[in-house]
Amino acid sequence: MKAEIITIGDEILIGQIVDTNSQWIAQKLNSIGVSVYQISSIQDEEEHILKALKEAENRVDIVIVTGGLGPTKDDITKKTIAKYFKDDKFVEYPEVIDTIKSLFKKINHPFNEVQKYQAQLPSKATLLMNNLGTAPGMWFYEHNTIFVSLPGVPYEMKGLMKNEVLPRLQKQYKLPFIIHKTIMTYGQGESIIAQKIETVENNLPAYIKLAYLPSFGKVRLRLSAKGGDKLALEKELAVIIDKIYQLIPDVVKGIEGEGSLESNVGSILKEKKQTLCTAESLTGGKIAATLVSVSGASAYYKGGFVTYSAALKTQLLDVSIQMIEKYTVVSAQVAEVMAKNARQKLQTDYAIAVTGNAGPTTDNNDKSVGLVYIAIADKNGVTVNEFNFGNPREKVINRTVTKSIELLEQKISKKI
Repeated sequence: MKAEIITIGDEILIGQIVDTNSQWIAQKLNSIGVSVYQISSIQDEEEHILKALKEAENRVDIVIVTGGLGPTKDDITKKTIAKYFKDDKFVEYPEVIDTIKSLFKKINHPFNEVQKYQAQLPSKATLLMNNLGTAPGMWFYEHNTIFVSLPGVPYEMKGLMKNEVLPRLQKQYKLPFIIHKTIMTYGQGESIIAQKIETVENNLPAYIKLAYLPSFGKVRLRLSAKGGDKLALEKELAVIIDKIYQLIPDVVKGIEGEGSLESNVGSILKEKKQTLCTAESLTGGKIAATLVSVSGASAYYKGGFVTYSAALKTQLLDVSIQMIEKYTVVSAQVAEVMAKNARQKLQTDYAIAVTGNAGPTTDNNDKSVGLVYIAIADKNGVTVNEFNFGNPREKVINRTVTKSIELLEQKISKKI
């Protein structure tokens, strides 16, 4: 079955809020075997809503609409959907009124007549009880298509999806299995990886697809399989993943959801009972934030320095003024001292240090934008690597974070 998600609200279209509802709904639909065909965001405007519903009906089996179910005049979804189904009769549900009163009583909020409108649904709608808010969901079946209208408040929408929508779909329809496995790779571009795994990609069966998802120094390889036999699909995916591992063993770091690069680093450090610290300039603490995003990071990550200015590099990490004047802050020499001294000051087994030009300016030195030095220090000394990550600023910063953790993982795994 194919589904379309329609989010209604001017606040989405003007960028006032980010549409996280569609992402979450798409994930949940995929998990039960429903393929999402299209996601649309439209205005709180009757003509647009009617047009979107008609177009979706002609494309898919399930239409899920979120937003516009409040009691105020700017929320027109319910009336517009009723108009779409030529349903001018509204039915009031006492149980909805009771729920609203109960919710309001808990927060000492008076119940007023406006709230009664929330309990009135088109006669063709099946009530989807919302126990977390005032706006119930609605389920319609017209012209061989399911239409579901849900509130836009994320936690209310999620409650209705989990408790009402997904169970109904699973009960009423025999759905296929859709399985996604995403291989995490670091250090090579998608075109190089594509060349190396071309034989595998060319021999994939029609029901298994491969997608390349590049981002800031890493490429995710998503394999998607659809069919009626879950066990057979999982076995076939395992064989394909093993073939890909054999073709690109130097860049594969595992399966997404089963261990990120930073969690792999943490596991190795914990196993070896070793510790780590960081000294950051252009990344402003983002390497540290990435490392401590892993539960249990306190077992191996001791802390770090964010020395964004030259003065702080001198004050906190003992980088001499003479060295900065001779080489500038964006240099292998400064990165080396940052890593060496951070490790000594915090008494750790390893230290990551980064310095560079993220742009858009070059901070009064002659080093190009995108130039970055990454240093890894251990008991045997310091290894410094030079990179040019180009533009824009966000790309430089994020690639520096990814490459730093990748180099550390290689070091502690004794690959370099």
